[in-house]
Amino acid sequence: MSGDTTPIRIVIVEDHPLYRKGLRTMIDNVPRFTLAGEAADGLTAVELVLETRPDVVLMDLQLPGQGGIAAIREISVAIPEVRILVITLYEDDDSVFAALRAGARGYILKDSDEDDMVRAIRAIAAGESLFSPTVASRLLASFTHVRPMAPSPFPTLTERERDILHLMAQGRSNTAIADELYLSVKTVANNVSNIFGKLRVADRSEAIVRAREAGLGA
Repeated sequence: MSGDTTPIRIVIVEDHPLYRKGLRTMIDNVPRFTLAGEAADGLTAVELVLETRPDVVLMDLQLPGQGGIAAIREISVAIPEVRILVITLYEDDDSVFAALRAGARGYILKDSDEDDMVRAIRAIAAGESLFSPTVASRLLASFTHVRPMAPSPFPTLTERERDILHLMAQGRSNTAIADELYLSVKTVANNVSNIFGKLRVADRSEAIVRAREAGLGA
């Protein structure tokens, strides 16, 4: 942001009306903060951000339909200059790293107080990366306890396809996989078809056998 008087335009992506209202009230009461729009699901969020091109997106991860991770990824590819701050109840490692890989610039918990939330938005708008203390400690731990990389089974598979195959080997349905990875069921089905082709298997059961033989699904 250039100068203290430049407005910070913000889009809220949150499916809970009460929490969304709280964020809206906060934005209305903070100098320089301007509400650019609101969305309650991932698909609407992507459309809204493409239309309004805000400075900051406050993004929940648990959204109906297309989840937050997929929305972050689409927004980051289409408009990389938009800065995304994840606001969520969840601080597990999988969610943190998935959000960062998708393009989020920060990660703060919903139970943070208003002053911390305001500081986080200002920091993200200024081009910084910001994480709640608990999340920051987890990130640090992940870099200080780096495990040697084992040879990856099925090198022709993409990272997403390998993740889906791993969950298939655990016996998950396409719907369950979609929920786990914040993808649409159609996207999962397309990836499953790609997996069959790359592994040269005829069906799901054969793919699962191959996956388990390679150590996936444990």
